[in-house]
Amino acid sequence: MDQFLVALDVDTVAEARALADTLRGIVGGFKIGSRLFTSEGPAFVEELAGRGDRVFLDLKFHDIPNTVAGAVAAATRLGVWMLTVHASGGAAMMRAARSAAHAEAARRSQPVPLVVAVTMLTSLDDQALSEIGLHDEMATQVGRLAALAESAGLDGVVASPHEIDIIRRRVGRRFAIVTPGIRGASERKGDQSRTMTAGEALSAGASHVVIGRPIIAAPDPRAAAERLADECRSAHSK
Repeated sequence: MDQFLVALDVDTVAEARALADTLRGIVGGFKIGSRLFTSEGPAFVEELAGRGDRVFLDLKFHDIPNTVAGAVAAATRLGVWMLTVHASGGAAMMRAARSAAHAEAARRSQPVPLVVAVTMLTSLDDQALSEIGLHDEMATQVGRLAALAESAGLDGVVASPHEIDIIRRRVGRRFAIVTPGIRGASERKGDQSRTMTAGEALSAGASHVVIGRPIIAAPDPRAAAERLADECRSAHSK
């Protein structure tokens, strides 16, 4: 199920490799975020990419344009399929990220990774926005950042499924919407304020869903992944 990505949010390569080996063939790719990358570095990214896995490197680059361009070029050299920057870094930073991905991929004669922009973290709500000085409603802020990312030439955004409709009204149909923090049907929200199940998110128009804890914490991760893959296929067929 290509739309179904699993977050390898664990501390060690041994744990991540075991999960990847268990889930390969069921899911469409693996997300590596700051937890595993900080613990173990880039070698495991290259290992997965070398095996033909789609690797979503979710490090949320957010810095001056030249620094982000260098980081994106380095990620491209690792062979990642998709990577993230923060939309709040601005249009110039996002354009630099896109240019670096294309230039490095061309230099190495390899596919260009998708560059997607994080809009607002799914742990945030309207009160949190007010605390950091943003007084528009969440949906308005997310829609504005999505439009900015599209105008900068990015391939899509990372956003809560609750904002999919407003994003689709601001951007083209080919623009990817990646939804993180997906929960199981009976799971508590935890630290995610704006979330849905995988089926709900795909039915709402998500391009990809990223699922972590409902699989990692399951007694049988493969069985949990198979159930979620069935849910994704059912939503996709509607």
